Amino acid sequence: MQKRFPLNKIVGYLFVIASALIMLVPFLTTVFNSLKTYKQYMQFPPEWLPNPTQWSNYATVWEQANFSSYTINSLIVAILSVIGALLSSSMIAFAFARLRFPFRDTLFMIVLGTMMIPGIVTIVPQFIIFKNLGLLDTLAPLWILEWLGQPFAIFLMRQAFLNIPKDYEEAAKLDGCNPFQIYWRVFLPMCKPSLATLAVFTFMGKWNEILAPVIYLISDENFTLPIGILSLSGQYKTEDQLLVAGALISLIPILIVFLFAEKYFVEGSKTSGLK
Repeated sequence: MQKRFPLNKIVGYLFVIASALIMLVPFLTTVFNSLKTYKQYMQFPPEWLPNPTQWSNYATVWEQANFSSYTINSLIVAILSVIGALLSSSMIAFAFARLRFPFRDTLFMIVLGTMMIPGIVTIVPQFIIFKNLGLLDTLAPLWILEWLGQPFAIFLMRQAFLNIPKDYEEAAKLDGCNPFQIYWRVFLPMCKPSLATLAVFTFMGKWNEILAPVIYLISDENFTLPIGILSLSGQYKTEDQLLVAGALISLIPILIVFLFAEKYFVEGSKTSGLK
């Protein structure tokens, strides 16, 4: 007897397929546009497939915009930012979640309150501070603030620490662990999904950041990848297909980071407690 699928399942599958196509078509269009000549890119009505396929666009972008130097600078900023965010924010979050000290909850509310301050408001004070420290035209202003703790990251990690049963902490204390050992050996390994989430968000934010590099960087050798892509724009003419190719190149590290952290996102849905 032939098996019949319920109508709701068929509708669900069709909806998922349609949603996937809606997200996939713009990406494929971007890929095809990056493989066109300038004439094909500007042609109207547009052609869907490039003919001939210009794979040389990627090599042109890499050489013309000094992408190797820009990529290294972006990796330095992103990696240092991720390390700083994971260490500083998790330590602060552990203190707010598990330690007892005066005005703890009040201080936490103040930290949350800073999330309502627009980032644009702090640009001038930060610029003056970095100028007095002699850090302008260096990569330091782009990553050093992550080592001081960020409100959203603190909130995210605090919630993760609060979800861990107190029995683990009490068992660690019986084994002679001090607060730092409890944080480092017990809590951090149990919060890998939250750490992976924070790492991906921080990496993506710093990798795609454009405002801070424009403000603090002057020398071409210190530019990050988003600034490098903008440098492909000419004063009188811009080969837009090269801009698209550069944007796709910059997407590769983000995909790699996401694929690496994907398994920890899955683990986040299977949080275990005491039995």
